[in-house]
Amino acid sequence: MEKILLIEDLEKAENKTLYCTFNEKIEGLDCVTPIYAELCAKSLGDFIEITGNVKGTVTLECDLCLEKFNYDLDFDIDELYSKGSLLGEYEESGQEFEIKEGQFVTDLNGSDEIDIYDLLYQSVILNLPNKKVCGINCKGKDFLSEENIPDPRLEVFKNIHINPKD
Repeated sequence: MEKILLIEDLEKAENKTLYCTFNEKIEGLDCVTPIYAELCAKSLGDFIEITGNVKGTVTLECDLCLEKFNYDLDFDIDELYSKGSLLGEYEESGQEFEIKEGQFVTDLNGSDEIDIYDLLYQSVILNLPNKKVCGINCKGKDFLSEENIPDPRLEVFKNIHINPKD
């Protein structure tokens, strides 16, 4: 698959719709399997909508125990691009523009292409968990136990006692 979607090709396509698949590893991500995506790009007048599903497996590092673990991806993409300078029109008119839930629009600023590779990279990054934990039973190598303070500078925390207010 092409990593670049040319807007000209989309405009010439039947029903102004293109279907494409992506099946390769993305640089900058520790991919166990290639990232697989089935995407549909539609021209909607002043906008382009890209929808689809993304699957794959990446290796993450647990925030608690620092061990590596595999994380399965399976999420949907629904991105909207503005062909013109959507924000520029509002800035010139002095109008305020409030973005509501589900209305995030990427401004192409007159560009004649969309980088699918970059779209998928950003989508994967945004769909990774905020707290990366290898499992529900992860004890974080017992970092919180009083007997196993990993850094001598943290010794002071062993003697802290919190008295609840009566």
